[in-house]
Amino acid sequence: MIKNKLLGNIIVFIMGIVTLLFFTPIYFMVINTFKPLKEVILNTSKLPEKWIFSNYAHVWSLSDFGTLLRNSIVITGISIIGIVIFGAMAGYRISRMKGKIGYILVLYFIMTLIIPFQSVMIPLVKIMKNMNLIDSIYGIILVYIGLGTPMGIFLYHGAVKAIPYAIEEAAIMDGAGSLTIFFKIIFPLLAPITSTLVILETLWVWNDYLLPLIVLQSDSNKTIPLGTTATFFGKYMSQWHYGITAIFMASVPMIILYSLMQKYVIKGIVGGAVK
Repeated sequence: MIKNKLLGNIIVFIMGIVTLLFFTPIYFMVINTFKPLKEVILNTSKLPEKWIFSNYAHVWSLSDFGTLLRNSIVITGISIIGIVIFGAMAGYRISRMKGKIGYILVLYFIMTLIIPFQSVMIPLVKIMKNMNLIDSIYGIILVYIGLGTPMGIFLYHGAVKAIPYAIEEAAIMDGAGSLTIFFKIIFPLLAPITSTLVILETLWVWNDYLLPLIVLQSDSNKTIPLGTTATFFGKYMSQWHYGITAIFMASVPMIILYSLMQKYVIKGIVGGAVK
């Protein structure tokens, strides 16, 4: 009993240290948003000598942060909706296929997850140029949906397998159609997987830099990572105090999103462990 208690205390102590290590970058980021450039460079780890709040106003005005925020929300929001809908519907349909066809399709989509984006980057840009989708918000949304849907299919396929087919049979007996069965019965049961997929894909789309860099050219279409980097990090000068502030401002929506969906993610993890 004493040994188990001692072991538990050691584990808690180690986890506490690991937690502090993970929070260290957050500490540096937050405190440096309230410093001028000189203090950020010379006293990175110390608290500000004088707390200033003007960095946030300067970031908002200098980078046109409102436009960048709007573009990121539109691109991320519509992309995630498309990934969830297409991924869930395709994953559900494939999971109910009999024979080897469903297995082959799932294997195909898993293989697409292995292919690095850099290997398809040039052909993708050429295709988008031929379709007049370069420097288009809706063009990049289509690309994100195409690149993100395989992950959704993979996750939903496994989740639907755990749902008894008897539920669908009962709905069919009551006269429900395919869309009714999916949206009113199956999809609500996939809420934990949906929340997990939303968080993973939102972090990817929201923070992505490479695809917007090669696709979006106009300042009015740029996302937060692209716009803030171009404004505060130049070839000859880097405004670190503004750049760090912009990073923190960009991370706030993701923190809010995770806080709202955390209970569903934990529910999905616990449910998967029990099964």
